[in-house]
Amino acid sequence: MTDAELRAALREHAYLEGDFVLRSGRRSRYYLDKYRFETRPDLLRALGERLAAAVQEHEPEAELIAGPELGAVALAAAASLESGLPFLIVRKEAKDYGTSNRLEGAYRAGQRVCLVEDVVTSGGAACEAVRALREAGLACSTAVCVVDREEGGSDGLARLAVRLRPLFRAQEVLETAAN
Repeated sequence: MTDAELRAALREHAYLEGDFVLRSGRRSRYYLDKYRFETRPDLLRALGERLAAAVQEHEPEAELIAGPELGAVALAAAASLESGLPFLIVRKEAKDYGTSNRLEGAYRAGQRVCLVEDVVTSGGAACEAVRALREAGLACSTAVCVVDREEGGSDGLARLAVRLRPLFRAQEVLETAAN
């Protein structure tokens, strides 16, 4: 699948119009429903390939991939399968039973990790995940996402010294919709 075909598929399967409240609390006339592209094997496979390539290109020293729950877990797993790198699941908060972990998966303090995200708007969830990774002693300076809505997420991550590397920008997906 080419980039243009993938972008068109994201538009076709995940682009919704209406009045939506985003995780950031902002309102939007459109929504990119990550579950509509993450639950399709053909799109998940293509995204896993591109995310793995982006991790290799932008964070070649990465020993792990991490994905915040719930939205980016399938993407992190797909990128892990493609790259051969193990992945971690970053919980929103530590569970209050069993191991009480905030991070699920095996890791050692000092390892370098690349964060994988789905759709980034303000970057709130990504920033929280970076903080959790760093609290566990992991090094994280790169985040790769499927779509950057270009609404401040890159700046929010930059304040944590993390560079956001999107596969696509929202405008590219929106322009595809016009064609």
